[in-house]
Amino acid sequence: MAEIPQDLKYTRDHEWVQPLSPTTVRVGVTAHAAEHLGDVVFVSLPAVGARLGAGDACAELESTKSVSDVYAPLAGVISAVNDAVAEAPEAINAEPYGDGWLFEMELSAAAAADELLDAAKYQSLLDD
Repeated sequence: MAEIPQDLKYTRDHEWVQPLSPTTVRVGVTAHAAEHLGDVVFVSLPAVGARLGAGDACAELESTKSVSDVYAPLAGVISAVNDAVAEAPEAINAEPYGDGWLFEMELSAAAAADELLDAAKYQSLLDD
């Protein structure tokens, strides 16, 4: 199991959230999710400008095993997508916390990010 970065926030659905500014975050799936998916072979990303509520399905990851939804961790608007991961989906398995990021969001409410799990709470979720 890969080490869980301490500087990120996490959801119970295995997405990670990296604050880029007080109102912008970058989102990807955790190493745990990537490992359980198997080899990711196709990625469907949300459209830039899409307005999402927290928990809305907004992307799909297709692996050799299954298709899984990715959920918006917070409410906001998609401000950027990682086109490189759409062309090389294996980056999600190889570098889930680096080049394998999926999209960026402008948050509707910056304080909402405080409700996400820290690394220790995410680890305890995995341990259960």
